[in-house]
Amino acid sequence: MRRSILLVLALLFALPAPALAEGPDLVFKRSTVWKFLTPDHKLAVYGIDDPAVEGVACHYTVPEKGGVSGMFGVAEEVSDISLACRQIGPIVFKQKFEQGEDMFSQRRSLIFKRMQIVRGCDVQRNVLVYLVYSDKLIEGSPKNSTSSVPIMPWGDTAAAKCGDWVED
Repeated sequence: MRRSILLVLALLFALPAPALAEGPDLVFKRSTVWKFLTPDHKLAVYGIDDPAVEGVACHYTVPEKGGVSGMFGVAEEVSDISLACRQIGPIVFKQKFEQGEDMFSQRRSLIFKRMQIVRGCDVQRNVLVYLVYSDKLIEGSPKNSTSSVPIMPWGDTAAAKCGDWVED
């Protein structure tokens, strides 16, 4: 049993990672629970640009545990994550992408839990759709949040078609 777990972990770390967004920018944090002598529990708001689609920015809010486990970075964070994505300039696709492709991924516990933001295209409506969720190696979480970005003309720039950039 122990060998199987070690083999699975080794395979996970050996797999090549897709091109993901650079690290997020911290916008602000707000304390939610005061802790004596250790860091407070907080809500943190981060901003991130889509690395494959210029002109789209996403903001997400995650709870960050304080206390002793949070102070040492070993706390398993909860899966409550909210997401909002918007068009902030002309949409320019830099590369083709698969439906449900990872846009950003971040560890949410010491080993087993990850938060992921994935991207898709609603071809019929010409809308980019972003989904954030967290998963565990053994058991995932149904908690998630979705945000849609209708692709609109920007100034003199015509609206791009996301369906032209989705890999078949």
